[in-house]
Amino acid sequence: MVEKTIDLTGTSAISIEDAVNLAIKRAAITVKRIRQAKVLEATALVEQDAVVRWRVRVEVTFVIDDQIHE
Repeated sequence: MVEKTIDLTGTSAISIEDAVNLAIKRAAITVKRIRQAKVLEATALVEQDAVVRWRVRVEVTFVIDDQIHE
């Protein structure tokens, strides 16, 4: 099995977890067989002294289909 890892950024006004889920769900439209996501960074975006959004940087690993050995 061969896997590939990509970096994604997700943003949510709800929570860090929601930002991660949004990034994964969006990637899953074109990337299949996602196996794991590692949160590398979480940032609170602030406006007028209040947190308004969360931005996460996520490392996503997925399986590369190997047509040769299947």
